[in-house]
Amino acid sequence: MSEAASKTGSRRRQIVSNICTAVMAFTAAVAMALTATVAMSGPAAAASGYDPTSDVNSMYNTTLYTGVRNWWKAGYTGDGVDVAVIDTGVTPVDGLADPGKIVYGPDLSLDSPADNLHNLDANGHGTFMAGIIAGRGGGADPSSYATDQTSFLGVAPDARIVSVKVGASDGSVDVSQVIAAIDWVVQHRNDDGLNIRVLNLSFGTDSIQPYNVDPLAFAVEQAWKAGIFVVAATGNAGYQAKVGTLADPAFDPKIFAVGASDSQGTVSPADDTVAAFSSTGSNARYVDVVNPGSHLVSLRVPGSYIDQTFGATGYVSDGLFRGSGTSEAAAFTSGEAALAIQQRPDITPGQLKKLFLSSTRGLNGYSSAQQGQGEVDMSAMLRTKTPCAPKQWNTIPWSTGTGSLELARGSQHVVDNGVALIGEQDIFGQPFDATAMAQLEAAQSSWSGGTWNGSTWSGSGWTGTVWDSHTWSSHTWSGTDWSSHTWSSSTWSSSTWSGGDWSSHTWSGNTWSASTWSASTWSSGAWLGATWH
Repeated sequence: MSEAASKTGSRRRQIVSNICTAVMAFTAAVAMALTATVAMSGPAAAASGYDPTSDVNSMYNTTLYTGVRNWWKAGYTGDGVDVAVIDTGVTPVDGLADPGKIVYGPDLSLDSPADNLHNLDANGHGTFMAGIIAGRGGGADPSSYATDQTSFLGVAPDARIVSVKVGASDGSVDVSQVIAAIDWVVQHRNDDGLNIRVLNLSFGTDSIQPYNVDPLAFAVEQAWKAGIFVVAATGNAGYQAKVGTLADPAFDPKIFAVGASDSQGTVSPADDTVAAFSSTGSNARYVDVVNPGSHLVSLRVPGSYIDQTFGATGYVSDGLFRGSGTSEAAAFTSGEAALAIQQRPDITPGQLKKLFLSSTRGLNGYSSAQQGQGEVDMSAMLRTKTPCAPKQWNTIPWSTGTGSLELARGSQHVVDNGVALIGEQDIFGQPFDATAMAQLEAAQSSWSGGTWNGSTWSGSGWTGTVWDSHTWSSHTWSGTDWSSHTWSSSTWSSSTWSGGDWSSHTWSGNTWSASTWSASTWSSGAWLGATWH
């Protein structure tokens, strides 16, 4: 990064509620580390001294006790299924470095003006989730996935990741960026060679606006209607009787809301519990299911924000890191969905939702608001016939999308140069007309080339497996030039990408729904300009 760019990086972005003072001045180190990660030795080779067979929460043991490896033995590995990951980007570390493993959609994040961070994950959250979903260590042999004890293997190791970056290096994001990303996925789900059938959202806001008018809920519903199975993390706000704590959009009963379970340090599901941090449903909307989300090991991005800030507790090996939260549980479920879709390519989102709900084991001592139908049993699902979606689901109202973008943000707001991004406007300061946008989304035409809501956000086509970029020439919501910002050095306090609780650092406001990246649990952070779970 140039000296001039480093100087402009001193401009700080903050959250309105409870502004933190810490500044993450790590951009140059991150860029160098991200460049180096592609050449690193992979998780299997680099993990000398780390034995995944002796770690109950390694992907080896987690895929074993959940029944996922039975699917691999039967020949279902996610092959031919694309999973869209709207997150902080994905870096091609080993485990995600095979040619064609990642397809890069547009970079809609506040990092986008920085060429050296374009599409890459300088935060670490998105890569961690992509690893859980579809990681595959270099040298892994598809014919022996089911018995491989050393290679890092995600739930659907032959699925492909379609990354749409919305979260900046420090995790900052506005809900308008997430809506734009969802719309892009819907419109481009079947572009030449693509087959996007699953959308992972390890993200959520603390909005209290009803789902049936909420613009974010409306956006995910359009994906569902388009044949995309939408998996949303419930959040890391814990249990609250009757009213619940589900994040937006997980609170929308039309999609699939996933909470986190805890293995309790054993490979037997019999003693599994609902993780204490896992957000719970209300009398009106239960969690759908829970899945492993505590202390899971996935891919590390050396030099990323998470790595630099929480490495003392989260580091496992040169290629691996540990984290907890509903973010992880959602990612695990998205991988499972890819397996089921490969087995049943004509299955609809409604049928797949019912299949999951019919393939669970109840956890003793927990209500339906806490665990939904229970913990997913993949061995049972492998043998279960494809069900019909219940007719009574048709009586549940769809969202109109005509509510407030500001209310969809909840309590977190990005601030640039002292100016908060509030009200009915996007990151470019363009007015957001929810009714007009909903009409365009329903017609799958909110994007025109690289233009969304009146501004040019990206290029307008593909170059190989990368969507073309575009230099942001307009202004931020505060009226300043995008070119004068280096967002990765700014401050983001209070919002989180569902890491739930990052160890040793408190992000005011809601927590990441991943709960924690520490060796045991996260201790206090979240991807919330919305929230990553």
